Amino acid sequence: MNGRTRATFLLAGLGAIALITILLFVVGAGDVLDALATAKPSYVALTFGLALCWLAVWGVMLRTILGVLGVEIPLVTSLFVYAGAVFANNVTPFGQAGGEPVAALIISKVSDSRYETGLVGIASVDVLNVVPSISLIFVGVGYYATTAAIGQRLERAVTSAVVLIGGIVVVIALVWRYRRRIVERLPAVASTVAGRLGRSRVDAAEFEASLSERFDHFFESIERVATSPWQLAGVVGLSLTGWLFQAAALVVAFAALGHDIPAYVALFVIPLSYVAGAAPLPGGLGGIDAAMVALLVPTTGVPASTVTAAVLIFRGAVYWMPVAIGGASVSAFGVRSLS
Repeated sequence: MNGRTRATFLLAGLGAIALITILLFVVGAGDVLDALATAKPSYVALTFGLALCWLAVWGVMLRTILGVLGVEIPLVTSLFVYAGAVFANNVTPFGQAGGEPVAALIISKVSDSRYETGLVGIASVDVLNVVPSISLIFVGVGYYATTAAIGQRLERAVTSAVVLIGGIVVVIALVWRYRRRIVERLPAVASTVAGRLGRSRVDAAEFEASLSERFDHFFESIERVATSPWQLAGVVGLSLTGWLFQAAALVVAFAALGHDIPAYVALFVIPLSYVAGAAPLPGGLGGIDAAMVALLVPTTGVPASTVTAAVLIFRGAVYWMPVAIGGASVSAFGVRSLS
């Protein structure tokens, strides 16, 4: 890890700590601790168990996509590979940018497959997870609108999510539409830039040919996934199941503190709050927590201190537990750097 990367990690971590500190200051750290002290251990354990189910289901999702690409890895191994990806997402700024390359490296190590194939596999998981999340947002918000007025805060959150997701979809569509031009032109540009920076240690023509071949393989792998409708349907079903496990974990986290919240609120609050993960914070830490509190207080009517305590329990299950499991997995698989 070079100095610039280390500085980026440090700034992102400090930003997350600052946001959490501000959140606790606004809500009242003492009140949050008092609420946490009342948590029922059995319900907290169930929250973590449901989060573990979510992690396992999305690990199976990754294994299914890799199977379409001709990469076979054991079921248990796939769970730890996905946990490693989540770990990298959670400790690097702009989560997915750090998680996907690390996961691709792990996949190539445990299956002797090409790096590009692993990258397509984990990227497909992340992209396909967007489909059920959009559905949950609109279904959940739509049902909520039949029971209460939609406030400005929720309306802004939905609008922001739609804009961000729409932008991502447009970028993906453009890349796919012009993939042939990318394969034809980008390797030459990259070779020229690498040569000027003194980064290329091989012949420019050889470097360009190798990069072009890698891009070809990358887009061919994507096409194989896109043209497997039955497998895609199964993968989307697994994605939806994972989202439902997360929603159940949030509901149980509130139950641990003696409060019941509507399941449909959890269904749309979780994917909506994850939009904050686009901020340059490690896995959205701090940003996602604050967004969840901001959305849950007006939609549940539960005191802010109790909401914050429930969110901390939930985030302990879906953020810190994968960090622990995934960190051990990354180390065991021999990946020594996230830079």
